[in-house]
Amino acid sequence: MNPLEQGEHLLALKVMRLTRPTLVAPQVISCEPRDLPQFSLKQVLESEASIAGAETLAAGQFMLLPQSFGNIYLGETFSSYICVHNCTSHPVEGVTVKADLQSNNTRINLPMHENKTKPATLGPDETLDDTIRYEVKEIGTHILVCEVNYTTPAGLPQYFRKFFKFQVLKPLDVKTKFYNAEMDEIYLEAQIQNITTGPFCLEKVELDSSDQYTVTSLNTLPNGESVFTSKNMLQPNNSCQFLYCIKPKPEIAKDIKALRAANTVGKLDIVWRSNLGEKGRLQTSQLQRLPFEYKDVRLEVIDAMNIVKIGEPFTFTCRVTNTAERPMDLMVKLPTPLDYNCPYTGSAEFSLGVIDPGQYREFPMTICPSKLGLVKVTPLIFTNTLLQEQYTIEKVVDVFVVDTDYHEDESFQINKFVRYDNAPKIENQSMQLQVV
Repeated sequence: MNPLEQGEHLLALKVMRLTRPTLVAPQVISCEPRDLPQFSLKQVLESEASIAGAETLAAGQFMLLPQSFGNIYLGETFSSYICVHNCTSHPVEGVTVKADLQSNNTRINLPMHENKTKPATLGPDETLDDTIRYEVKEIGTHILVCEVNYTTPAGLPQYFRKFFKFQVLKPLDVKTKFYNAEMDEIYLEAQIQNITTGPFCLEKVELDSSDQYTVTSLNTLPNGESVFTSKNMLQPNNSCQFLYCIKPKPEIAKDIKALRAANTVGKLDIVWRSNLGEKGRLQTSQLQRLPFEYKDVRLEVIDAMNIVKIGEPFTFTCRVTNTAERPMDLMVKLPTPLDYNCPYTGSAEFSLGVIDPGQYREFPMTICPSKLGLVKVTPLIFTNTLLQEQYTIEKVVDVFVVDTDYHEDESFQINKFVRYDNAPKIENQSMQLQVV
């Protein structure tokens, strides 16, 4: 560090940043003795080699002690060694050291010599030192202000300050993308980019959900292994994507008004290590999902088998919810054209009665598949007879129809579907990072 101001005093102040060494690979340049440079290159290598006989050793890497202050990134811990030395030949009394870290918005006192309750007395060539640590929480210019107070042999109080300026940089760029599924589920894709000057390893990337949602990470295989390599190493400017499934809690999913208001999903918690294990941790700001845009009708398929046999009736249960702010008297209609190409039969038309806002009504639907393969049951039409409004659900349920010799001992899966009178949507966001 280079101080911004200096003065002549009885005590000398030194401030050094504590950081880990870096790995460097030696650059070996040599030539034959009969070439023009002859032995000059070898002499240069011998003078620069730290280990005798290793001037032409190109294998492996060496540790290089920091030659400059280096970069500090948001979320990392700033560590510094502060030393006050008595340069005179007589004792200096009443020595105290104070350190403050000043950013654009705050000024924080960094505690020093907590075990010393009284000012110290330094004899000739004695030293008063301590180490300070602080997790930087703001991006931008920071100034370390060190103040030393002491008393001269004549009893005069003296003090001086030194200022050390450094920059805190942004280490990560986080971009998120939300997908509103046809059900109440939300899928979050998070892209994390390394914008530092060196590689780092992502140790943890988790989504801490809010009180309204539960989160399932989709970044692991069924056996528990990560979909990534054992170490998520990111080179500078490289990115890595993470995927999460977010579901509203049951009490929220049942209340349409609460579901519409529950826009806060949670925060991404990111932990990384760089430069021989130096740790950094950040959280994003609160993630805001794209709100569900219900119109007036919400259809849920409570249970439906994935596989059925041809010619056998297939029954599934539906639940329709009035998401409007007015009562609705609903008529249900499943039209089935009298056409040879129609893959199923089972036309239906009946009344559900009056449904109040936020309430639902369940009803069974039965069809008889007449063709093999994937059969799509569509459309299902709801008509509000009070206002003569019509709502069409284009995709109700999909079922795979097999032949009658299909083995009975094979399990038929039962799924749950949610359909709306609107399509899923996608939202992109760029996130603000903050220290935990």
